Amino acid sequence: MTARAADRARYDRATAHLDAPLAIVDLEAFDANADDLVRRAGGKPIRVASKSVRCRHLLERVLAKDGFAGIMSFTLAESLWLARSGFEDILLAYPSADRARFAELAADPKLAAAVTVMIDDPAHLDLIDAARDGGTEVVRVCLELDTSLKLLGGRVRVGALRSPLYSPAQLADLARTVARRPGFKLVGIMGYEGHIAGVGDAVAGRPLRSRAVRLMQATARRELAERRAAVVRAVRAVVPDLEFVNGGGTGSVQTTAAEDAVTEIAAGSGLYVPRLFDNYTSFTGRPAALFAMPVVRRPGVGVVTVLGGGYPASGVAGPDRLPVPYLPEGLSYDSQEGPGEVQTPLLGAAADDLLIGDRVWFRHAKAGELCERFAELHLVEGDRVTATVPTYRGEGQTFL
Repeated sequence: MTARAADRARYDRATAHLDAPLAIVDLEAFDANADDLVRRAGGKPIRVASKSVRCRHLLERVLAKDGFAGIMSFTLAESLWLARSGFEDILLAYPSADRARFAELAADPKLAAAVTVMIDDPAHLDLIDAARDGGTEVVRVCLELDTSLKLLGGRVRVGALRSPLYSPAQLADLARTVARRPGFKLVGIMGYEGHIAGVGDAVAGRPLRSRAVRLMQATARRELAERRAAVVRAVRAVVPDLEFVNGGGTGSVQTTAAEDAVTEIAAGSGLYVPRLFDNYTSFTGRPAALFAMPVVRRPGVGVVTVLGGGYPASGVAGPDRLPVPYLPEGLSYDSQEGPGEVQTPLLGAAADDLLIGDRVWFRHAKAGELCERFAELHLVEGDRVTATVPTYRGEGQTFL
């Protein structure tokens, strides 16, 4: 029996008393992935990206481990909810225009002490001030660095279109603006190098592309390490007591941690290890989050149909954004239908061994987005479900 077949047998036994559709997290794999992230971080603390987890119970579990400290959130509403739930040190990774929540933040000493918001433009400060509604608490802010690689005099850009702050001078100028502005305190710098951390460099069946990605990433790492160090020096000249410099992501933990200028690493997807994180030379994780759909039809030889399953991930639409049928091995989508809203035909010899009511296990393309489809996660240890916990959705929270 292969390791994957053994996992399938465990998961089927553990959830035999439950009806599919359902989602699980294998806690042994989850914990092993967490330990590997800590190893790769080389002693620097890891801030957990909540968008990749979306379950308070599992956030608490990983933050209880040595090597993890703080949360990187994805909306201001989520940040305040987590702070009211008892989480501390929450860095909002994206600028917000949520005026009502800014008014809450500026009026509550506990929230203002726990949450740091992201800015990359003086207009963000103006928006926050206009939203205060009498709130006088000092708002903690972080500057976001554009980490993209620019070549040929800027005519070629590799990396996400995020912050407009690219040079040390630009970040230092905004740091001075914050320092002069009553009601704000600059506490950190963040730079997410998605073109390094979030792009696989060993794509199966595409050796030339994989080599090109590795060359690009090697160039990007060198350029960014030099520029980030210069940015930190420039900003610290304005704000010497800067609390943190955040960088990285699951795919670049060890290389980002090697930068002296970086004080902490961000990671989250590496806990669940969705299918987009199979194509890396820098690490190998264990799939920890899966969902199961029941077989409801057997249309013919080599074909079964499962209920639902059309759960695409965000990003540029394409086959890599689709869930992948994982267990049993050897199933694939019908090219004319793909994963559907209410049914999904699956092809392959393994289909002939599946009966009505059996389940097929899938891996989502991305991490936390799976939790937007399920109200609860069944936590598996060995061949037993030892707990069932709500996702954000299960707690009535749909932040984005």
